[in-house]
Amino acid sequence: MKLYKIEASGYKAFFGTPENPIARDVTIIAQAPDCSAFLLLSKDTQDSLELLSTVPAGFDFTYCQEWGLTINDAVVARVVLDLRRIAYGTWESQLEKINDDGIDSWKTAQAAVKTKFPK
Repeated sequence: MKLYKIEASGYKAFFGTPENPIARDVTIIAQAPDCSAFLLLSKDTQDSLELLSTVPAGFDFTYCQEWGLTINDAVVARVVLDLRRIAYGTWESQLEKINDDGIDSWKTAQAAVKTKFPK
């Protein structure tokens, strides 16, 4: 997953408006305290956004408030793992998929999660 920064001034151009939203496969994980900028994760290249190699200072973590407000590279890695865990589903739902649809269908579903949320 790649870490990007978007300025609030570019938010509407990237995400659209409530009347005309633009669907993006990204996850917003942090924001500046004054909401002037946001950090997001994406597996795809986002040419219109600033690609970051590490988490910059001055952002509050917003993805999961119970984890606290501190954001750093380790927290970003934890978010990616959490997104994968949610997408995989419970072990019970995975066993049900294997039983209902077969092991090959389950393997295909698991591969899709790994593709969507690369480590």
